Amino acid sequence: MRGLLRTAGERVELTCAVPWIADILTEGTAGQLTVADGTTPDVRVTVERGSAAFDVTGWRVLTRGAWCRRGQVVISDACSSGLDLQVTAGEPSLDVVARWRPSGRERAAAAVLRARARLLLRAVLLQYPALWRSQQRGRAPLHASVCSLGPAEGSGGQTVMLAGPGGIGKSTLVHGELLSGAACTCDNLCVSDGQYAWGVVEPLRLPAEVHGGQGRRMPYGRREAAWPRRPDRLQPDRLVVLARGGKPAVAPQSHSLAARHLVAGTYMAGELRRYWAFAATLALGTGLGGSHPPVQAIADTLSSRLPCLQVTLGDHPGAPLRELLATTTTETATGVSA
Repeated sequence: MRGLLRTAGERVELTCAVPWIADILTEGTAGQLTVADGTTPDVRVTVERGSAAFDVTGWRVLTRGAWCRRGQVVISDACSSGLDLQVTAGEPSLDVVARWRPSGRERAAAAVLRARARLLLRAVLLQYPALWRSQQRGRAPLHASVCSLGPAEGSGGQTVMLAGPGGIGKSTLVHGELLSGAACTCDNLCVSDGQYAWGVVEPLRLPAEVHGGQGRRMPYGRREAAWPRRPDRLQPDRLVVLARGGKPAVAPQSHSLAARHLVAGTYMAGELRRYWAFAATLALGTGLGGSHPPVQAIADTLSSRLPCLQVTLGDHPGAPLRELLATTTTETATGVSA
C-alpha cells in the first residue's frame, strides 16, 4: 500500500508492507487517500514488515521506552499502540518508520478491544506525526469542527468553527451541513495558526440512527462514514460554542469564555489524550520546537479576532446549524467582549 494524504496542512506519504495495517490506514483516511505523485512529502510514514527492535546501541535514554541521537528518536510501544517508531526530524521531510511489535498482553487487548486498537494505530500513523510537523509551523491542534456554510468560501456564506466537548453534537451538525452542500474540513480535529484551520482527516462518526446503520461500529453507539467532500483549509469568520439542555437558542458569547471552551474541549478530547506525551518526547529528543503546542495562544487569537456565539442545541438534535445562525447577526455576535 502506498498513497498520499493531505491532513493537518501536511502532505503525508504512506507506505505499508503489512496488509492488515494497510487496511486500517486506508479505512482511516475516509476516502481521502490519493496516489503518491512522486514529489517530496512533508511527512513520510513507512510501516515495515519486520518485527525486530530498532537498534539503539549508544543512543541516549530519554525516558522509559524512548531513546534519541542527533535529531532521531526511537519510541517503543508508541502511545500503547503496539508499534515501535523511529522518527527522523530532517528537512524537507519528517520520516517515521514503524514496526508492529506488541507484547502478548497488548495482542490480547487488541483482539478484544478492536475499535480501540484501530483508533490507536490510526492516531500514531496518520494523525500524530502530521500534527507534530504542523506544530513546528506554529499551529496548534484543536478539538473543533470547521464548516463553510455557503456554496463556497468567500461567496457570502459563513465559515464557522464549532467548539465544544466530545458528544455535544458537532459531528451531527457537520453531517447535516454536508447534506445541505456545506464544505467542511474536519469532523472533530483541526490545526490552526489563529487565522486558518486545516482539517485532520478522520472518518465522520455519526449516531447509528443518523448514519442508517452502516459503516464500522465505533464506541458510544456511533458508526463511521467517508467524506463526500473536504477542502484542506478553511478560514473561520466566527467561533461558535455548542451547549446542550433547555430550548434551542443563540446568544453572544464573551471572547474569554469562548477561548476557555475551545481550550478545555481540546484537552478533554480522547483523540488527543496521548498526543501531548508524544509531542513532548519528540521535542525533547530532537531539540525542535516547544514541548507543548500553543493551544491557549491560538485559542486566544481566534476568540479575540472572531465574533463569538453560544448555540444551545436543546436536549435532542433539532434545527440545522445554518438555520440557528440565521437568527443572529454579526453585530449581535460581537456584543460581548469580556
